[in-house]
Amino acid sequence: MKIVFATNNKNKLAEIREMLAGSGIEVLSLADIGCHDDIPETGNTIEENALQKARYIYNKYGMSCFADDTGLEVEALGGEPGVYSARYAGGTGHDSEANMTKLLANLAGKDNRKARFRTAVALILDGGNGRERLFEGVVTGEITEERRGEGGFGYDPIFRPDGYDRTFAELGHETKNKISHRARAVAGLVEYLKQLA
Repeated sequence: MKIVFATNNKNKLAEIREMLAGSGIEVLSLADIGCHDDIPETGNTIEENALQKARYIYNKYGMSCFADDTGLEVEALGGEPGVYSARYAGGTGHDSEANMTKLLANLAGKDNRKARFRTAVALILDGGNGRERLFEGVVTGEITEERRGEGGFGYDPIFRPDGYDRTFAELGHETKNKISHRARAVAGLVEYLKQLA
């Protein structure tokens, strides 16, 4: 089975391909299908953004596809940055360093550092009459006081998942790919796809 992952994020693509290795499901990138469009993400929730991206690819290319959106929700900040996680610091592009700097500054002096990563994966299968399915993955943890670790991407150096004494950036790909929010959402997706295969 071939399926398009509607992302330009090479890290996410590598993670997903690793998770689906040996499943008989070939994950195509946007570059693989010749899509270089700036796919809109204007939803008010991560679910809306994931669906918007999947619908864009399905409607334009008529191929089975899935898209994800992830938000980091920090309790003491009322759920921020949430749907704006990738562009929290403003400006153009996804500036992880600026996003982390802003988040740490906003949490300065706060005792409650509880947070959760939430991923929504939207799937649309060709031949399924455009039927849409959503899968969700959540991992809880806390925001550390400073960056730790060289691995991962995004907020990984400042997010320590519950049950671990290291951040996602310190845990390494193998461990992160087993316990992360994206891993949990994709596990639901993979189980569903395997039932169809």
